[in-house]
This record gives sequence, structure tokens and C-alpha cells, in this order.
Amino acid sequence: MRHLFAAISCLLAGLMAPAAGADPAPLPHLGTDAQRTSVSGLSSGGFMAVQYAVAFSKSTIGAGIVAGGPYGCGVLGAVDALACMAGSGLSPAGSYSLTLNYQAFGLIDPLSNIARQRLYLFHGAADTTVSAATMAALRQFYLDLKVPAANIAYVSAIGANHAFISDETGNGCEVLAAPFINKCKQGHGLYDQPAAILKQIFGDPPAVGSQLAGNPIAFNQSPFRAPLSSLEDAGYLYVPARCREAAAHCPVHVVFHGCEQGAGTVGDAVYHQLGYNGWAEIYGLVMLYPQVAKSQLMPMNPHGCWDWWGYDGKGPGTFLTHYGTQLSAINGMVAELAKPAD
Repeated sequence: MRHLFAAISCLLAGLMAPAAGADPAPLPHLGTDAQRTSVSGLSSGGFMAVQYAVAFSKSTIGAGIVAGGPYGCGVLGAVDALACMAGSGLSPAGSYSLTLNYQAFGLIDPLSNIARQRLYLFHGAADTTVSAATMAALRQFYLDLKVPAANIAYVSAIGANHAFISDETGNGCEVLAAPFINKCKQGHGLYDQPAAILKQIFGDPPAVGSQLAGNPIAFNQSPFRAPLSSLEDAGYLYVPARCREAAAHCPVHVVFHGCEQGAGTVGDAVYHQLGYNGWAEIYGLVMLYPQVAKSQLMPMNPHGCWDWWGYDGKGPGTFLTHYGTQLSAINGMVAELAKPAD
């Protein structure tokens, strides 16, 4: 899809980003299908995608994890999270035991839901930020939860550094630098990671050649923002043309950016340039791009990471359950989108 969406149709008034200084609009009611939610993310966003897909497995049909790791491997705090990234944190067996305990107390959805999820796991061969062992442990964690091997696409042969991979924009394949989006060769072309993730979750695309129907819109995250949530003022949303119809019932795909990758740092690189939105038109997916802000204290999140070590201050292990400050906020956004169209 290197040039597939180069021609963009005229912007529709309802999907124009607000002018500078304007307040972001409320998240719209679109009548989306909340029971067919999917998620993906890079780095801290990859860990967040795992957390969401486990905690809300009843409504999550699949996940794409780029340089993430097993559920709960940062459960004891920041030091534990660093050990996890290096490959010496919580084992797959430890992650599995944690989920059993959380299930027993009703803190996450029943684990039996996870066996039907379709999963894409990616570790770049040049990535030393998150170890290959960490991603291998994630795959084993899913196998322990009885996800069929056929439901797991494990990609590790591409020589990428710690980044999303795009055929539309980005640095060289082995570069480690903002916006943490790289271009990597595959065969005679460039690897299209958004396409690979969505194909793994939803199957072969039903059509090709759809044009972007407009730009992503900013929406107000403050109604979902609790103290120490670290959520930005605005998140971003892309709504394909067909998903504006009241009876469309489109699924939602949530993309979690990585550390140092929020819109306040890299602009529209993730929510507009990465390449998901063109495929969203083809698959009929509403794209939700929530945003985390950088903060020095309360919470201490200087790199704008998603919470996978418990900086929300709620107590050990709460952050990766239904009651997690960020997880419950994102689930609230998904529920808001699912309300009947206005």
C-alpha cells in the first residue's frame, strides 16, 4: 500500500481537525460494535495492548503487539518493568498464575475468552530496547492460555529497531530515533505493519483502493481522565466513510503509541501518517488513538509512556485490571463510541 492512499478526497466538514486553540470535540456516538474491539501498540503501548486484551478479553477479538511483553511483567514496579524489557522479568508461568488469581477475584474477564483471539507479535531483529526473550515469553504466555499456534503470527526476521514499521513514512529500518516509525524492506517492497496486524486479526482485506475520507479528528479525553491517569487533553479518532452510517456497527481498533511517541512529541506521525487509516477504510474500522501526556511528578511519567508498572498510584497490580486508571478510561472511550449514533 505504498502509494495506495496518496490521493485523499476532499475533507468532510465533520471530520476536519479543530483550528489551533479550539477545544477538542466530545467523543462522538457512532453505534460501533463494542464486542469486536481490537488493539495494537508499540513498546509501552504494546504492553498496554496486552493488558487491555487480557483485562477486557470478552470484547477483544485480537491484538497486535510490537516490542511488548507478557501480562504483568512490570507488576512490581519500575525496576521489575526494566528487568522485563531485558528478558529477566516475570516468566510466562508467573504471568499465567497472575491471570488465574485476577480471574478468581473478578478483576479481569474470564481467561477462556483469550483462546479465540487472533494475535500478531513483532520483534525487530535490531531491537535491543525490548529483548527477543521478552517477546518469546509473550508468545509462550499466549500458548499457555490455549491460544492455538495458528492464531499467532510471530514476526522476528525483519531487521528493525524499536519502532512501528510503515511503508508510508519513517526512518531507516535500523534507526532508533523519533518518531519511532521505520521503513523496512520485505522482498521487493516495504513492510506494511498496519496491514499485517489488521490482516492477522480480521483476515484478508475485503477490497482495495478505498481513499481516505478525511483527516483524523481531535476529541476531548478529559471526561475519561482520572487523577494520575496521565491522559492528554486530546486524543484522536479516524472514522471511515461507511462507519458514519447509523447502522454500520463498525468495530473499533485502538492504537497505543509508544514512549516519546505521543502527539505532543511527534505530531500526527502515529495517528495520521503511520498507515492504519487507509486500511481502516478498507476493513470498515473506527480508529481510536488515545494519548498520554508527559509529566514529571504526580505521576512520574517523563517520557509519556502508557502505565505498565503502576504509576497511577492505585496500589500494586491494580493498573492492569478492570479498575486500572488508564484501562478503564480506554474501555470507557470504546463504550462511548458504541452508544447509538446521535
